[in-house]
Amino acid sequence: MSRWQSAIDAALAEARRALVHNDVPIGALVLDADGAPIAAAHNERELTGDPTAHAEVLALRRAAVELQSWHLDGCTLVVTLEPCTMCAGALVAARVERLVFGAFDPKAGAVASLWDVVRDPRLNHRVEVVGGIAEAECGAVLQDFFAQRRG
Repeated sequence: MSRWQSAIDAALAEARRALVHNDVPIGALVLDADGAPIAAAHNERELTGDPTAHAEVLALRRAAVELQSWHLDGCTLVVTLEPCTMCAGALVAARVERLVFGAFDPKAGAVASLWDVVRDPRLNHRVEVVGGIAEAECGAVLQDFFAQRRG
C-alpha cells in the first residue's frame, strides 16, 4: 500500500460528495507538513455557478483560511485527478510543497499529460509531484460519472 493511499481514499470520498449536485466527481485534500488534514473540497462548479470552483482551488482557499496565510509552505495537496492549468498555477502561487494525484488527465492535465506547470523552471516555485496513486480507482469514479451522463 502506498504511503498516500489513505489520503487518496479521503479525496475519493470527497469526490463522491460532488455527485449530490451533479458536479464532476473530483476531490482534494490539503495536508500540513506532518500529514494531518487541514482542508478538503470537491468540485462545486454546478452547485455555485463558479467556473473556478474546482476541488483544488477550493481546498487551497480553505487551507489558507485555516492557516491564516496564503503561503502553504510545507503543505501537500492530494487530488483524485491531475490538475488543470488553473489549478496547477494556484499550486505554484500558494507555494505548495507537494502534489499527490490519482488519475492522469490526457485532455487537460497540466502537471504531466499536456504541460508541467508546477515544475517549470521559469516560475518562482516548483512543486514536488507524485502521480498515479490509485489511478484506476480514481479514473473509474470519473468514467462512471460520464457514462451515466451519456446514458
